[in-house]
Amino acid sequence: MGYCRNILVLEPYFGGSHKFFLQQLAEHLDLNFLQITLPARKWKWRMRFAAPWIAGQLGQQLDVEAVLCSTFVDVAALRGLAPGWFNRLPLLTYFHENQFAYPVQVQDERDFHFGLTNYLTALASDRLGFNSRFNLDTFLAGCRAMEKKAPDVRLDTTDQISQKSTILPPGLNFSELDLLPEQQPPSCPVIVWNHRWEHDKNPELFFHTLFELADEGVPFKLIVVGQSFQRSPALFAEIPGRLASRLSHFGYVADRTAYLQLLKQGTLIISTASHEFYGLSVLEAVRAGCRPFLPNRLSYPELFEPAYLYDNDQVFKERLRQVLLENHPPLSPSKRRALTAQGSWPVLQEQYEKWLTF
Repeated sequence: MGYCRNILVLEPYFGGSHKFFLQQLAEHLDLNFLQITLPARKWKWRMRFAAPWIAGQLGQQLDVEAVLCSTFVDVAALRGLAPGWFNRLPLLTYFHENQFAYPVQVQDERDFHFGLTNYLTALASDRLGFNSRFNLDTFLAGCRAMEKKAPDVRLDTTDQISQKSTILPPGLNFSELDLLPEQQPPSCPVIVWNHRWEHDKNPELFFHTLFELADEGVPFKLIVVGQSFQRSPALFAEIPGRLASRLSHFGYVADRTAYLQLLKQGTLIISTASHEFYGLSVLEAVRAGCRPFLPNRLSYPELFEPAYLYDNDQVFKERLRQVLLENHPPLSPSKRRALTAQGSWPVLQEQYEKWLTF
């Protein structure tokens, strides 16, 4: 067995967490990456047409030992279209998300074929990596449910998929955060919202609860960062007016150092997400010193002990009021390191090297 030194990376959605993941791999693993990428736009079209486009780029044989894809590549279609030299290489697919569990807009209908593409990709790949147990479990459940719908054939491939699957959290480099100076503890809790400004993060529950607690006079300050999009909920336009006296910052921060400095000002990181495959932004905020306050579902129970979780949306307001009135100080450096070590590269490097060994 040898360690692969040259990896061909196929990423049709080179942006956001997908881009960050590949940047971290290049920084922390002793590999040479040759990338074929497309910008992070129009994800549905990427899933449908990336495979034939990539196949058209694979003319002359490349000096690589393995191929790494994201789930925006239809691997089964690519195997059928690619030249012979490509199909002799081991192919790994990393699941940042899966289309059986990925949330859709209320007005949108879930497209069965995107889940089917993920299913066929899993079958056609040699190894699979999932960023969380939640991601893998919901994917396998979706595969089972889909197989039962086949009217004339009996299929049972989930054991085959499970056997070649590995849980591999995306690694984080906390060194820049750890080097930032410590802040003076604030006089009241400072809440951080550093999630995407999208419907699946359930901003309605979060911000409407804060509106009510602010009206009650519960003390807190608020830092709102995270990326906004064309279809971001209209609620975000209300926040500067409704919480003007509470806002320490409002808006996306492109500069990473400036973003991390804002995290260091927080004492509490909250999620009300209705969907989350992992939780990179939460782990970064915890490493900065923010105490997590997260729903007891999705991937969060894999990351944090029950003391940092709330049971359901119905108890969210009362639990949050209690936490705010308790006004916990920022986490100590030793506590924040202990809570985030599982997502750090010193812990994950060996696991990724093992996954990439053939």
